[in-house]
Amino acid sequence: MHRPLCRALFCITLAFGCAHAVADTPAAALAQNAIGAYEAGRHDEAARLFERAARAGNRLAQFNYAMMLYRNEAQSRDANAAWRWLRRAAGAGLPQAQFTLARLYERGDGVPKSLPTAAEWYRRAAGQGHVEAQVSLASMYFVGHGVPLDAATAARWYLAAARAGHVGAQHIIASLYETGNGVAADRRLAAHWYLQAAQQGDAAAREKHAALMSQIDATTP
Repeated sequence: MHRPLCRALFCITLAFGCAHAVADTPAAALAQNAIGAYEAGRHDEAARLFERAARAGNRLAQFNYAMMLYRNEAQSRDANAAWRWLRRAAGAGLPQAQFTLARLYERGDGVPKSLPTAAEWYRRAAGQGHVEAQVSLASMYFVGHGVPLDAATAARWYLAAARAGHVGAQHIIASLYETGNGVAADRRLAAHWYLQAAQQGDAAAREKHAALMSQIDATTP
């Protein structure tokens, strides 16, 4: 497994846990206790609690237990346990698990590489508002990576991510509005999205916004 990726995913998922906890007690309580144990460095205890909560159907615990297994922070007699728990969490609809599964299929990391399968899992996560999945899916459509090249679909997902505040997506959708690639050309919308990216520190977007506004001002009666 790609260890830095999994560690980042674990941290992101902990944030999801607080919102998900109320709906799923007592398994959610086990999962929250597991998070506390993990953060305190008691990994053996965290693994036991995550596994108990996972077996009780808590999808957050299923995902986090899978991540601990991938990082060798937990052990199982089942050599496929990490994959099985990750797949279960994704199938249960946890967006972060779906995104992770997509990344593994896209890279062929621990599973046979399958770009169409990766796109499907990205699509499921993207449809639930997972911003990185939206960007990944958009990029696949933009270049025809495992899916038919479709600039309009790419633009739709880039726009969704841009609206969620993803600076890279804001820059890309701005360029698409500027050139009319996948969307109707609209310099004012292009300027708007360049500005949004610029306000997040994108220096290139700041320059593009200034240049585009100069063009707009020069052609406005």
